[in-house]
Amino acid sequence: MLSKYVSRAMLAAGVLSLFVAGSLTLRGNEAQAQAATPTPQAAALRAALPDFSGLVDQVGPAVVNIAVTSVDRSRRNITFDENDPFYEFFRRFGMPAPGTQGGDDQPRVQQGVGSGFIIDAEGYILTNAHVVENATEVTVKLTDKREFNAKVLGADKRTDVALIKIDAKGLPKVRLGNPDNARAGNWVVAMGSPFGLENSVTAGIISAKSRKLPDETYVPFIQTDVAINPGNSGGPLINLDGEVVGINSQIYSRSGGYMGISFAIPIDVALKVKEQLQKHGRVQRGKLGVVIQNVDRDLAQSFGLDKQSGALVNSIEQGGPAEKAGLQPGDIILQVDNIVVDESGDLPRIIGERAPGDSVRLKVWRDKKIRDIRVTLGEQASERVALDSGDSNAGNVGGKLGLVVRQINARDAQRLGIAGGLIVEEAAGAAARAGLRQGDVILAVSNQKVNTPNELRKQVEAAGKNIPLLIQRGDVQQFVVVRTN
Repeated sequence: MLSKYVSRAMLAAGVLSLFVAGSLTLRGNEAQAQAATPTPQAAALRAALPDFSGLVDQVGPAVVNIAVTSVDRSRRNITFDENDPFYEFFRRFGMPAPGTQGGDDQPRVQQGVGSGFIIDAEGYILTNAHVVENATEVTVKLTDKREFNAKVLGADKRTDVALIKIDAKGLPKVRLGNPDNARAGNWVVAMGSPFGLENSVTAGIISAKSRKLPDETYVPFIQTDVAINPGNSGGPLINLDGEVVGINSQIYSRSGGYMGISFAIPIDVALKVKEQLQKHGRVQRGKLGVVIQNVDRDLAQSFGLDKQSGALVNSIEQGGPAEKAGLQPGDIILQVDNIVVDESGDLPRIIGERAPGDSVRLKVWRDKKIRDIRVTLGEQASERVALDSGDSNAGNVGGKLGLVVRQINARDAQRLGIAGGLIVEEAAGAAARAGLRQGDVILAVSNQKVNTPNELRKQVEAAGKNIPLLIQRGDVQQFVVVRTN
């Protein structure tokens, strides 16, 4: 009897459970239906907030992931003696222990990751110079999962801009905006591969413009609060119109990660560098030949200026353009071709954007009077240039020869007693095997003189597998054959 009642009770409980569950399901569906239709307040709030999804769909396919293989040739200071247990480990496996003969100078292969964006459908990509620094191999991965070996066409450390190229056509490309139209408080979006996480999107606002950083005189940075982390370097900074206004380059951090302050290179600055890298493989900058300092309130008053502005000349390079034009220590440069020099840091950037040989008109404050002085600019010392010889795996050290070279400037020519050539900055691979080393001067390939990296590239490409280089080492000239096979 008891079991019958129990069974009936259990049956009743089951029916009740089904009813309750059915009621909950029905109410849940009603709730979902109501949630699908936002309230007027929620719709108004959503309309007031920025939606970046369309922008991401538009720009995303032109943003790339860059994987870099590089070689670290710095000496390692770790030492092991014969009583160290790790010394026996290295000995047993036939490896030279760090600190023993053959151990310190062995290069180490490193892997890195960065970002970039396509600016031309023919495969030209902008990124940061520090992303591809010392690269022996650069691999570009598109959002459609295709991968390409990239050639480093050139890199400019002073602006941290690099131009690379992949062998592809018909690629999606970004639209470029005007950073001058950007204002503090504007929304901006960053895209890239932080910590290797591809196609990541972060957003924020422009915090300030024309920000000058220590030892950075060539870039008026855009400061943002967009979350930027290692791996974002080289990726685009995008406005709400879907236009690239900058290249994400640096972060301020005490921990190595994001702390709310990020810096981007204005795209107009990057494009000027890009044009020279594409044409010459390096950036040519004008040189004035002065050492300057900022004009503070006390200096302005002592020199009779009514406001703090300009660049105060401390000293002048002997025989340089400024000395030839008649500039003197104590002069305050106020303008260059009607461009106002507000701070001393403006002058290197303004002059650096001019080409060597250009004539510029300086407005100078001297003896409490304004003077106009015409100066013909010289050329700044060239940064070292990677010789890739068309090798798709080329980088700062690598390529067909394995050389890093720079052009001889006037000071080098006087010191070495030669009129032209290329100074070897680093030698690896085939060049190192042939005996070339830092400080050698390459004068010719066969009997053809070479004075620029492009001339050397052309001669190397035409020379075949055995390349005779005429070099000067010290006071002695000799031919060295570099075998690339």
